[in-house]
Amino acid sequence: MGMSKKETAVRAAKKIAHTVHRSDASLERERLTSLINSMADGVLAIDETGKIVISNGAALNILDINSTLSGRSLNKVLKLVDKNNQAVDLSDLIYKTKTQFSSRDWRLSYQDGSTANLYVSLAPVRLGYGQEGMKGYVLLLRDITREKSLEEERDEFISVVSHELRTPIAISEGNIGNAEFIFEKSGITNPGIKEALKQAHEQINFLSGMINDLATLSRAERGVLQVEPESINVHALLLDLQSLYTPDANKKGLEIKVDLDPELEILQTSKLYAREILQNFITNAIKYTEKGHITVGAKSVKDGVRFTVTDTGIGISKADQEKVFDKFFRSEDYRTRQNNGTGLGLYVTMKLARLIHAQISLDSELNKGSTFNILIPNLQ
Repeated sequence: MGMSKKETAVRAAKKIAHTVHRSDASLERERLTSLINSMADGVLAIDETGKIVISNGAALNILDINSTLSGRSLNKVLKLVDKNNQAVDLSDLIYKTKTQFSSRDWRLSYQDGSTANLYVSLAPVRLGYGQEGMKGYVLLLRDITREKSLEEERDEFISVVSHELRTPIAISEGNIGNAEFIFEKSGITNPGIKEALKQAHEQINFLSGMINDLATLSRAERGVLQVEPESINVHALLLDLQSLYTPDANKKGLEIKVDLDPELEILQTSKLYAREILQNFITNAIKYTEKGHITVGAKSVKDGVRFTVTDTGIGISKADQEKVFDKFFRSEDYRTRQNNGTGLGLYVTMKLARLIHAQISLDSELNKGSTFNILIPNLQ
């Protein structure tokens, strides 16, 4: 039977729509290709099997390849090694990636034995248009060899300077402390001298703290900090910190409270870093609290311990909460500016937290105080 005029028209319409769809898809692909070829960063689009679907000129330059990459296996083209010179299994990484992932710690190995430091960003995407588009991944590549070299020079400078300043600062602090002791015992009643010695002692202690922060930062940036897990009695740790910082709190009329979970068990992690992380939050709480109290808590959770440091201080604005862990960040709040600081304390704290796989979150409201949550897992 022949088709009716209506059926013929419908088929013709479908054919035209299909042709238009293919034409639109081709046009979109040309636009996409033009766009990625204009990018300074290398771009590799990969399908679910690990084969390269799309690449740009910048990627060819970074990989030092002149031929097309389409259809080639990513593992054979992009050979990466980590800090320990161990090969990076890209296939395993890709299949485990559910959200965007990036790294600045990998190096690309070339055939002549040379290497280049790479910034690599990986994100899952849909490689196509509409419902028919297959799933895949997009890699962004950037050569950061020069940046890494400058960072290493900077870190080496900080390391040398902080090391060389330790001795003169320690000698100065000791001499000022002796001068204060002698002045108190001499019976001289000169408030000007007493205040001058007090301020000098405070400033040399501030400088000492800054040098310690710089030294820790330098070691963390250079990746030379070692994690040595050991068994920690959390009850004993928090009670020790309470005893240590109560005098500083009392000077401001503050109280340090401890809230301990009676079911707490031994925590297996780096005692040095766990203690330093908590100390940084406690000293910050004391610094930015004028009245009320600071509460240090610990609660047993699955595979670890959740610590909290809560204060009744000035709080942190929503805008500042996003930047509080940034390097050298100092809030514009005038109450914060009244206290000396380098803006390194919380940045170093976050670095140490990552070393022991701890997670940090913040709850705060201006003029109502802050709570820092620190989840420290057991390390094997």
